[in-house]
Amino acid sequence: MPDNGIIWLLQRVIDSFGVGQSNNGLPLGNLTSQLFANIYLNQFDQFVKYHLKARYYIRYADDFVIFSSDKGRLIQQVALIKEFLQNNLNLELHPNKLFLRTVSSGLDFLGWVNFPDHRVLRRATKDRMFRRLKVNSGKESINSYLGLLSHGNAQKLSSVVRSNFRI
Repeated sequence: MPDNGIIWLLQRVIDSFGVGQSNNGLPLGNLTSQLFANIYLNQFDQFVKYHLKARYYIRYADDFVIFSSDKGRLIQQVALIKEFLQNNLNLELHPNKLFLRTVSSGLDFLGWVNFPDHRVLRRATKDRMFRRLKVNSGKESINSYLGLLSHGNAQKLSSVVRSNFRI
């Protein structure tokens, strides 16, 4: 039996944030959104792991990647994923965000373009970083972006940040 107090509280948290014009989805930036995404998409994770038997699957919130050396199998899996999401979770894959490509061409995922032996910051992420640093170049912001840059091949970019924004 559900706890009405918890349900009321969760509804208040969700309703306190706008989700855009479509009134669909979770409020971006809300810490509970990460938790809700993991709870809601756990069924999808189980489907991918146990039904599709995808060996190389990564999901962060509502972004996910499946790696395979068999393109035909991936095409079949996309159809099964679309069906599962629609029938079980009332979700759809965004048609402009579905890609089948080789790993060597780079995988754009979570702000980085990932290659087999390195990764570089996505252009839009870099541009947004500099726009935000011009508005807020406090020590915490600079160090946060330097921390982000330390996770990829961005030594030159880190040097530019250090020379243009003093800590």
